[in-house]
Amino acid sequence: MYFLGTRLIITVLTLFLVSLLTFAAFALIPGDPVSLVLGIEATDEQIAAMRTELGLDRSLWVRYCLWLGRFLTGNLGNSVRFRGVAIMDMVQERLPVTFTLASLSLIFIFIIAIPGALLSAHKEQGYLDRAVTTLTTITISLPGFFLGVLFIWVFGLLLKCFIPGAYVSYTDDFGGFLRYLMFPALAIAIPNAAVVIKFLRNSLLQQLRSDYVRTAYSKGGSRTWVLYRHVLKNAFIPALTVLGMIIGEIFSGSIVIEQVFTIPGIGRLLIASITSRDYPMIQTLVVYIAWVVILGNTLVDIGIQILDPRIRVK
Repeated sequence: MYFLGTRLIITVLTLFLVSLLTFAAFALIPGDPVSLVLGIEATDEQIAAMRTELGLDRSLWVRYCLWLGRFLTGNLGNSVRFRGVAIMDMVQERLPVTFTLASLSLIFIFIIAIPGALLSAHKEQGYLDRAVTTLTTITISLPGFFLGVLFIWVFGLLLKCFIPGAYVSYTDDFGGFLRYLMFPALAIAIPNAAVVIKFLRNSLLQQLRSDYVRTAYSKGGSRTWVLYRHVLKNAFIPALTVLGMIIGEIFSGSIVIEQVFTIPGIGRLLIASITSRDYPMIQTLVVYIAWVVILGNTLVDIGIQILDPRIRVK
């Protein structure tokens, strides 16, 4: 309970600092979103009226307090770029898309990384170990957007597995929605899975040299049985720590991948909002992404405590 309470306090304070820094950063950026929305032919009276409507005529601290109060109550106001459209409605519409893409990426990371690391560590310096090590070295160096373009060319244009740009909404066809997100999720997952394989393999090999493993061998256990029964749980703790850092990479990578595959998610909305200087929308999305990353790392810390209660995560 003490650990959970401490993590909750740290999470709340971190979110507060992120929201404050985000609000201040975008408020100090040169440029006026009002002039961008109204155009160069807008009169001074129209600009002044819209600045008053958006609260831009008030001090930075007052604007932040008002925004924070609306954020906590769920009343985020309207988008500057899409006037009259509530920010919360746009976020709720696109949130399931990005959440599903990130969840599929995590699932693929587990599916690829755990068997890959086990195959590599089963016989050190063997053929499988060298093959897996070579593949991980190559895939780590490949950026997600390059894999995305490669998947579009190979699986979209050549093999006709999907139609590039023909996004299927989850409200129309959930199966088609998942099929379309499969390749973007793989583009995000493959480089990150290679990182997890590298750390998990090294951790497995280190655990295999421990005294308790030799004891398990002396009792007649095979290498495969020892790997699955004893070693994997202990070796997975360092890899789980890396996975916590990868969560942020998944969401930052999804911003680019959503552009490559024309997926109407949070990342694509964020880029469009930055282009149009839609500050209320930008602040909401940045705080949302920060909340997801912080929550993911908190869950990883809890998972480490469950795997080994002797470890004290601060």
